[in-house]
Amino acid sequence: MARKPKDASVLHGHHVVTGPELRATFEVSGDPDNPVRLRRRVVHGVVLVLLLGLIAGAIFVALAIMNGQLKLPTTAGSEEPRTTCPGATFDYTPNDKINLNVYNSTSRPGLARSVADELLVRKFVVGTVANTEAGHRGVAAVFSGAAGQSAAFSVQRNLPGSDYFQDGRTDASVDVILASDYKELAAADRVDQTPGTLSCPRESRRIADDTKWPVIPTAGATP
Repeated sequence: MARKPKDASVLHGHHVVTGPELRATFEVSGDPDNPVRLRRRVVHGVVLVLLLGLIAGAIFVALAIMNGQLKLPTTAGSEEPRTTCPGATFDYTPNDKINLNVYNSTSRPGLARSVADELLVRKFVVGTVANTEAGHRGVAAVFSGAAGQSAAFSVQRNLPGSDYFQDGRTDASVDVILASDYKELAAADRVDQTPGTLSCPRESRRIADDTKWPVIPTAGATP
């Protein structure tokens, strides 16, 4: 009895893919109008556009921050400083109308006392004379409230190179803190008494911390 011829398209129970079938499969998948490929292209295009947009936005924001056109919010309080270095022109206040306190923040013993004595000779009304601790660097720091700005201006004319700071006091008194660069007062007969402005060279340090002033002297050697 003759055997039934085997089906060449079946091998061990599995369909054998022929050359024509394989070519037909690739032709379908390579069809540019294939919906699957079109969807993939659309998705890839959208993702690419979004990425480019994010990169462009990040560059724009970075440039705006660098140019100062955009300021990021900070955790610090948003309240603006209540004042900056006064820009007004002040007349020279007579020395005998100025009440001031003199503090020594250096390691030089007796400095506050000697400077206070010189100021007394110039008719300034000197109150407290003491040592204190302060982080100011320079010749001297001159402190007053808004009411004492004219007096502080006159004090600065006697203390060339000093830096003015405004604090929250309401009277016209002035505090002078002598710092490490202090050498001497201006010569009494050469003090410039023409109108002028306060000297506040350190822009970032023009506002005094109200929690620390007026200065509380610390115990120490003779001022």
